[in-house]
Amino acid sequence: MLLSSNYLPQIQAQLVNVTARLQPFQYLHHQGLYTALSLRLLGQELSKLEIDLSSIHTQLNNTQTQKLSKEVGKLRKDVERIQNSDNINIKTVKETLRYLKNSVESCKTIPKDFRGQQRYCLKGLITNISEPITTKISPYGKSYISGSWGRQAQMDTEGEKDSYWVQPLVSSHIWGNTFRVYQTYEDFMASVKHRDYTFAPAYSHANAIEGPSGVLYGEALYYNCYRSADVCRYDLKTNTVKRVTLPGTGVGFNNKFPYCYYDCRLNSDVDVEADETGLWVLYATVGNHGNLVVSRLAWDGEAQTINVTQTWETRLFKKAVSNAFMVCGVMYATRYLDEYREEVFYAFDTATGKEDNSLALPLEKVVKGVASLSYNPVNKRIYMYNDGYLLAYQTYF
Repeated sequence: MLLSSNYLPQIQAQLVNVTARLQPFQYLHHQGLYTALSLRLLGQELSKLEIDLSSIHTQLNNTQTQKLSKEVGKLRKDVERIQNSDNINIKTVKETLRYLKNSVESCKTIPKDFRGQQRYCLKGLITNISEPITTKISPYGKSYISGSWGRQAQMDTEGEKDSYWVQPLVSSHIWGNTFRVYQTYEDFMASVKHRDYTFAPAYSHANAIEGPSGVLYGEALYYNCYRSADVCRYDLKTNTVKRVTLPGTGVGFNNKFPYCYYDCRLNSDVDVEADETGLWVLYATVGNHGNLVVSRLAWDGEAQTINVTQTWETRLFKKAVSNAFMVCGVMYATRYLDEYREEVFYAFDTATGKEDNSLALPLEKVVKGVASLSYNPVNKRIYMYNDGYLLAYQTYF
């Protein structure tokens, strides 16, 4: 796919000197903290980044790609220099590589209406979140404390346009194989006229859902597949399931990197989200030291495949947050305050690679535990599965 400047998101005007921002942290060869193998693997990762950037730079050749090329060239010299040195500042090199990889991802093709056609995305970060405007006990009952719910999230679809859905985890609060759809908000609130879908023959089937990971996007439910690092797509019309494996070294699943902060939510390793730009998946990897990774998903209707198109690595430890969601290409993370409040405290912008940990946006809740949070771009509301209670909030920019 050709890249053009018309598809570039608004990325930062000038790259800062990353190395100067980092505190030097020396590791010595003779202490055995990092070996020649570590450096060789680092060099291989850098080589892949050089190839990706070269392809983008050939097509764009603008100020942004020129600056990135200079930064990558400098990092290559640093790696070559430390291979012949006893003092290895490997932490700085790894952090610089992470930063440059994110910058390259931000240069890749993003829909042209990103922060353009949908003007509220131009307004910046969320400034306020309302008190709950919907409070309802799950139609399955309060005993099912884990799951996900919301309004159908695709903005330009006719199928399931105004529908609401609920997906409970009925086996050990971890696994499930069914979900329920209501065609209108009124039907959902009255718990009438619903349709139940079964997307796997058993809780332990390969196509069953694991963790509170689901989102209904158009006429398909996306979720974390049973005991795997895969994202599944269940088509409501054809009753078929497609899947894709998430990229990264040591992708966490089966309760390796769940959301935690105060109490860990069992098997919440992989979290599928939707916003104005499409589908996302949030997870953590061993390669990124258990920190959150943000990947963008795309469904190819012609090839009938799910694809991972872009991936960013953050510095936010996944077990240090209680949940997360996406809005306008920005990942927001929450933490536990007390039994009746969560707080949005962190944001990571995929368009710029910038992080902001100074937010303090409260989210009121009915009970302590939060199984899932998801944003809906159609009505700009956040949906919380709050230990069997279903809550919705209005966002303001």
